[in-house]
Amino acid sequence: MISRCAAMLAISLLSTIAPIAPLVASDGEPMLLLFGDTHLHSNNSFDAYLNQNMSADPDTAYRYAKGLPVIHPYHRARVQIETPLDFLVVADHAEYLGVVRTVHQEGIPREELGPIDSIIALFGEYWLKGVMEDEEGMAAFTSVLPKQVPVKEGAERPPRQAIPAAATMSRSAWHDAVQVADLHNKPGSFTAMIGWEWSSIPGGANLHRVVFTSAGADLASRFQPYSSVDSMYPEDLWTWLEKTSKDLGIEFISIPHNSNISKGYMFAETTLRGEPYTAELAQRRQVLEPVAEITQIKGDSETLPEFSPDDPFADFETYRHYIQQDAPTYDPQVGDYIRPALLRGLAIEERVGWNPYRFGLIGSTDSHTGLASAEEPNFWGKLARDSIPENKSVSRRGDGPTGWSMSASGLAAVWAGENSRQAILEAFRRREVYGTTGPRIKVRVFGGWSFEPAHATSGDIDTLGRSQGVPMGANLPVRGEAEAPSFLVVAQKDPKSANLDRVQMVKGWLDDQGRPREHVYDIAWSNERTPDASGKVPPVKNTVDLKLGTYRNDVGSSVFSTVWSDPDFDASRRAFYYVRVLEIPTPRHSVFDAIALGLDPQEIEGAATIQERAYTSPIFYAP
Repeated sequence: MISRCAAMLAISLLSTIAPIAPLVASDGEPMLLLFGDTHLHSNNSFDAYLNQNMSADPDTAYRYAKGLPVIHPYHRARVQIETPLDFLVVADHAEYLGVVRTVHQEGIPREELGPIDSIIALFGEYWLKGVMEDEEGMAAFTSVLPKQVPVKEGAERPPRQAIPAAATMSRSAWHDAVQVADLHNKPGSFTAMIGWEWSSIPGGANLHRVVFTSAGADLASRFQPYSSVDSMYPEDLWTWLEKTSKDLGIEFISIPHNSNISKGYMFAETTLRGEPYTAELAQRRQVLEPVAEITQIKGDSETLPEFSPDDPFADFETYRHYIQQDAPTYDPQVGDYIRPALLRGLAIEERVGWNPYRFGLIGSTDSHTGLASAEEPNFWGKLARDSIPENKSVSRRGDGPTGWSMSASGLAAVWAGENSRQAILEAFRRREVYGTTGPRIKVRVFGGWSFEPAHATSGDIDTLGRSQGVPMGANLPVRGEAEAPSFLVVAQKDPKSANLDRVQMVKGWLDDQGRPREHVYDIAWSNERTPDASGKVPPVKNTVDLKLGTYRNDVGSSVFSTVWSDPDFDASRRAFYYVRVLEIPTPRHSVFDAIALGLDPQEIEGAATIQERAYTSPIFYAP
């Protein structure tokens, strides 16, 4: 085992000086690596507005993402992203879209109201204007969170009663938002995707989805986004997407997100209505939800030590706070996390022939500031009020989360033929996407049956990879004579970030008894470390200076290129493989706050250092 790992390391070290050719699509056109955010909230989202984002509208969001300086909605200073994005989805909550902003800034439209409705509306308007102070706004937000009831009971409750004229205000806000997206959409340089968030949260179980389309404002203005006021059941959302797609001739992608606080329902054994997965239902979900969000500000959703006890990197940016009043103690379930969900999907596929959880992986922010900020030293918080260090230390919901509970994460990486709405959507469809926790780590993965160690130093990685295998997100081709699949993996550091510690292959499969199994293999690493008897590589040196908030790039590697073959392959068992790339330790955003406040970074909430990472979409094997 050790000699085999040493050979892999030799290839990796050789590759640090080997030229890396640009990706090329199957038709010979160059492929682009695009970084963006599919999950950004502006002041059109009611919770963003109640938490002091009163000015960062969709236009501000696009300008910030493009790299322009903007005014922060809370502290009013000029802010700017360090590295601009290639694409952005402004995904405001469909529930009461733009209503709180409109009522507070313009008042409730009176022209469609009767005398009694006008009186009720007037009281509602004055109430809202009276709670927009900092603390009162947070209290108003908390008051609308779900209470502790059974999840299914919460999903079946009667629809909420909208305030008068809410539908009119939401239609106006949606019409304006899609027009602004078209104004900022510049094919070839920046893509403004049109989308929204369906925010189902029955009994405090976060079942939210981000939905986006490749359509422009001309078609998007012909529908109003489906919301959880219409239904809290995901299957009803899918039905609406299918019908609207057919009626208007447009395509949608639905992305499950923040599964770590779903109370086990995001990737459950059955639907929320308790229906077991059939082949038809599993296929339907696989088509409509080809990608899931693995990391964002409200924590990382890959796995936990409870589910992956042999993975030393499993307890990463864990977020243990449900979104509800009187939230119970966090109780993680299998259906809350990505790796256990992928394993569950294999078991369902074994029974019914289709896998509802055969999805790719991305990261995004879920920022409610209007600012797609995922850079540790340039992180503007989940909520606008969390943008200043003094506020990050405060929990405004009893023992709930603070700004330091949140993670400066993440990004969606897309391999696409061009920077355009349709090309990005197509990349999501084929799952040729991956997620990072913020840095722009460049990762390529190809799986096949004939890759050899010498291929890691090829001058044309992409042509070789596509001619002899398939990219991330795909199914392994039909097996040839090879005893086991092999994977060509290339990982390059973000030029503005830290060096890379290691590259790992995460494998999941079902054993002979149909039980889920997993293993994390270190397949390339830096600094001539020697694996232990179990094959695990020791931790890389931590160079972080907590007093200064700095680190050194004199450890780690700038690039890895390696070929790995599965030493434990069983051709009769279903399996998945995804790559996890780790940076060397760097300071967490909370450390910069602590230094600025004159506090000891080791005594504040959360880890002082972080190993940023990238997760690729899995490659799947079926017998």
